[in-house]
Amino acid sequence: MNRPAIHALPAAIKDAERLASRLGVPLHPIDVHSFPDGELRVTVGQTSATTIVYAPLDQPNDKLLALLFAAEAFRREGARRLVLTAPYLCYMRQDAAFHKGEAINQRVIGPLLAGSFDRVITVDAHLHRTKRIEDVFPGIESDDLSAMPALADTLLGSGLSRETVIVGPDEESRPWVGDLAARLELKHVVGRKSRRGDRSVEIAFDDPGLFTGRPVLLVDDIVSSGGTLIACTKALLAAGATAVDAVVTHALFSPQMAQAFRDAGVRSIRSTTSVPHPTNAIALDGVLADALRKEVHS
Repeated sequence: MNRPAIHALPAAIKDAERLASRLGVPLHPIDVHSFPDGELRVTVGQTSATTIVYAPLDQPNDKLLALLFAAEAFRREGARRLVLTAPYLCYMRQDAAFHKGEAINQRVIGPLLAGSFDRVITVDAHLHRTKRIEDVFPGIESDDLSAMPALADTLLGSGLSRETVIVGPDEESRPWVGDLAARLELKHVVGRKSRRGDRSVEIAFDDPGLFTGRPVLLVDDIVSSGGTLIACTKALLAAGATAVDAVVTHALFSPQMAQAFRDAGVRSIRSTTSVPHPTNAIALDGVLADALRKEVHS
């Protein structure tokens, strides 16, 4: 069969084009047609023995069905190895039942995708009690890549002040905030977050005086409702920070939230290309290409 190729869902074509160009492989769109009753018809292009499917899984429900339908078509057309590249991976945060009767979404999505793909690649998976991405996808290869090298490369070329403090909103953010701060050779701290609901949080810092007269770079893996980002920004400015800029791996918030962020004092917000978003400024092409080279050159 022909050489490896990337096939992409419609919303991700532009990002997939850059990745395919970096890897030197063809790109084929996956056609997804929605019927009036909501059912989908999925059609794939020329199939390779090794087929890489590119699909950021924000707004995931129709995309998940499209992926499963596409995988069936790829296998029937002769694909022997299917690699799902999902820079944002959905349904990872619900890894436990917090109330009686709740479904544990992660336990469903992992085996579902593992049944159709031979390898899953994602970036900064939103894992909590599950410590390893391998535990999500039984019996197949899986990779949870870090966006921090891409963030560091972009920030090093942006004239970041040496007085900048790198801040994470909570203890959960410590590993990637520490990684990024080490790459940038800057001081870092994390806050203490108290969540009171999906959109209500409080952030506190053990040494708020640290921020007086200094700019802050706020780093988080996901911004969805925006409550954590807003609360953290207000706490930092109240502590005397001269400016608050934000970088985020996965920008899941509505673009209309931009005004609310500005009103809270966020000077700028940049995100990676894990999902298409107006704030995209940090390409993940290099990180993803490095992980995919063995598929292309094996």
